[in-house]
Amino acid sequence: MNTFISLQSYIEKEIIPLYTTFDRAHQTEHVRNVIEESLKLAKYYPVNTAMVYTIAAFHDIGLCQGREYHHIVSGEMIRNNQTLRQWFNEEQIAIMAEAVEDHRASNKHTPRSIYGKIVAEADRLISPHSILLRTIQYGLSHYPKLKKEEQYLRFCEHLQEKYAEGGYLKLWIPESENAKQLEELRKIIKDKEQLRKTFDLLFNG
Repeated sequence: MNTFISLQSYIEKEIIPLYTTFDRAHQTEHVRNVIEESLKLAKYYPVNTAMVYTIAAFHDIGLCQGREYHHIVSGEMIRNNQTLRQWFNEEQIAIMAEAVEDHRASNKHTPRSIYGKIVAEADRLISPHSILLRTIQYGLSHYPKLKKEEQYLRFCEHLQEKYAEGGYLKLWIPESENAKQLEELRKIIKDKEQLRKTFDLLFNG
């Protein structure tokens, strides 16, 4: 069996299904989107495609132990995964683990390798509609006792902290469409009337 096909078969059977147990913002659709975007960005760089694919597939599996340190847990899960050693050597395993650890948007440091930059950029997936919807979904999943107005306040605070001018989100790959999409999202965040209408539509939908 082709090496990449056997790797893909393993990940499809053993790794992707793990995402069905996570919150609605991190389901299988999310990981598949990150995989697709990572492979698209990888075409601009001299990288190992199988490594890019594996990093993207594993990037959020640490959510099985909670969100706060999920990136660290995800890295540990790559290091401790003996099956991956069928396809990768120890140096490649270390690079993939570091890339997963570096993917989180709130990290203060620059990703240590191009692999980390690729998955970090792919994980941003800045589509204004998707970001707004996922922010609402996260609030409903993690703070189900909050009433609608409280959810709206949390929604606005998160968008301001992460995506608005001066927010902690950083972009790393110039070939990505994220920069243009981020500008569109920032316009919505600034327009409080539009932001409220969009929240109501998505929340009630």
